[in-house]
Amino acid sequence: MRGKLSKSALLCLLCCLTGAFAAELDVDRLTLKGYTTKEVPFYTIYEPIEFVLEMDFGGQELEGNYTLDWSCSGDDGVTQKGQSAATEPVHIQTVLDRPGFVHVHALLRDPDGKAVVNAKGVGEAGKVTFDGGAGVDVEQIHGIPEPPDFDGFWKRQLAKLDEVPLAVNYMTEVPSPMEGVKVYAVSVACPGPAPVTGYLAIPEGAAEHSLLAIVRFQGYSTNLQQVSRWLSKSAVIFEINAHGYDLLKAHDPETGKQYHQDYVAALKSNGYSYAFDPAQNQNPETAYFNGMALRVLRALQFVKSLPEWDGKTLEARGGSQGGLQTIWAAALDHDVTSAFPEVPWCCNLAGKSCGRMAPSWGIPYVKELNYYDPIHLAKRIPKSCSVNVVRAGLGDYTCPPSGIAAFYNNLECPKEIKWVQGSTHGFVPTYDCQRVTFSAP
Repeated sequence: MRGKLSKSALLCLLCCLTGAFAAELDVDRLTLKGYTTKEVPFYTIYEPIEFVLEMDFGGQELEGNYTLDWSCSGDDGVTQKGQSAATEPVHIQTVLDRPGFVHVHALLRDPDGKAVVNAKGVGEAGKVTFDGGAGVDVEQIHGIPEPPDFDGFWKRQLAKLDEVPLAVNYMTEVPSPMEGVKVYAVSVACPGPAPVTGYLAIPEGAAEHSLLAIVRFQGYSTNLQQVSRWLSKSAVIFEINAHGYDLLKAHDPETGKQYHQDYVAALKSNGYSYAFDPAQNQNPETAYFNGMALRVLRALQFVKSLPEWDGKTLEARGGSQGGLQTIWAAALDHDVTSAFPEVPWCCNLAGKSCGRMAPSWGIPYVKELNYYDPIHLAKRIPKSCSVNVVRAGLGDYTCPPSGIAAFYNNLECPKEIKWVQGSTHGFVPTYDCQRVTFSAP
């Protein structure tokens, strides 16, 4: 027998349904923030450090107990861990007895103990996390001593460039994403295992000696290089890939995919991805970084040979591995007038052996890699060049802040660095966070 719901029963049912929907948490409205109680997250030795973690649920009412798993580690080797209710601010106190950094990590868990995931998540697989930190007497961090024959080694590498004449293998025009700018796929002869290859962008109708030049370097990747949309009508821009594969062959619609796959497979050494093989790196003359550095320098030589370059302003730019290459460029070619590395990779590669917090992803350290370490090359960047570290993340443990601090401290040229709280290697907070800029002189 069918009956009808009374008006009161219907209202009750609607309220229950509404309540059920209200209890469904909109995870994309969640933000986990962290900061120090001191306005600037930089301290002195033995000065008390206090972090605050705050979970913003976007105005939603919660069902059950959400918690924050957190840890606080330091370059002194001390780690503390805890779990706290996510509905109230979490306060964490610590201190350092030496120059270095503190790293705070936090992860949101639901009432079942599962890591909460949302579309904005910054951690592994989109987990709602916070990674940040604080520095202690960071101006005293300089890293390990350089190899005694450091300058002799680089003098020999620079001599290799003179042995191979600067010659263009091809310069083929390709479709441009910007009207008024011509783009060319370029290959330039270079000493070492591969030529320089990349995309050159030149504004149409540019007069001789009229444009500044920018050389851009890419992060760690074996992906096929595409034409960048970072083009300009007031600059020559040359962006190279790290490996020197033939762009024309790689973009061939019929055979390109196989060519590129074979090329990338050949970059591996003893089962390691490129540049990671400890055995290969024990000889700095044959380490993967050697050919990469030579291609950086040959790319600069090529750009300087272009008639459109004004002969005065030469910029180097890149992030992560591109930041590493940017530093090589500024240290080894003194025509570079400004360098803009972002979260530069491989700074103070020996950090773990010296007690520093280790990177979560990094090249196994062998002492021969010191020839390529930015902390030593920093001292070779002349005062005629300015260095702007576009971003250094206080929560970045792909490129740990202690290494970037050592690089910055070893610079003797005009310099600037921007520290960002809650920033990891590939994440920059969109919310208001602690941001600190230091510069010198």
